[in-house]
Amino acid sequence: MSDEEEEGEEYLFKVVIIGDSAVGKSNLLSRYARNEFNPHSKATIGVEFQTQSMEIDGREVKAQIWDTAGQERFRAVTSAYYRGAVGALIVYDISRRTTFESVRRWLDELNTHSDTTVARMLVGNKCDLENIRDVSIEEGKNLAEEEGLFFMETSALDSTNVKTAFEIVIKEIYNSVSRKVLNSDAYKAELSVNRVSLVNNGADVGLITIVLRHLFNAASDN
Repeated sequence: MSDEEEEGEEYLFKVVIIGDSAVGKSNLLSRYARNEFNPHSKATIGVEFQTQSMEIDGREVKAQIWDTAGQERFRAVTSAYYRGAVGALIVYDISRRTTFESVRRWLDELNTHSDTTVARMLVGNKCDLENIRDVSIEEGKNLAEEEGLFFMETSALDSTNVKTAFEIVIKEIYNSVSRKVLNSDAYKAELSVNRVSLVNNGADVGLITIVLRHLFNAASDN
């Protein structure tokens, strides 16, 4: 492969945001992707995702970040939403304990519909509402530790930790891919399945092909 081709290679990862209605999932996404916040935003209707790019180890990494599209109001988030996901942010509202108590249900659903190696971040959103806090930082940390999750409190309103939370998940996905045994037949089969999953969910075929080509070439160099 030429240097020009190698420099142009990209990784594309699907990341999902899950959690109860009105915890701020859509505003987290819009703050990260467009640096926007809508205090009067309504529940998302229809499929919504944004694609963001960042550079890791000199390579362009793209994250296709999916919002639950309002389905969570009807407990109708389907397996198709999770298909192909390699990262997830599980969000609760620090001012509403019921949303924190729902976290384990969301984790169970995530584990049911996705691979157990998905990079997972527990996000306590709306940390700007300290005066009406209903879930302590310590409780969030303890749950994250019990479940093996990254943890961070954020505020989509004032941007606190929003970029950091997404980038930690994306970097963990990249590091996980890099640690895989690339010349394993089982792993190659897994990559093929993920390619189909991403295509079915609207990902760019060209980008996925480039990812696979890079991984297989790396395997042959080992």
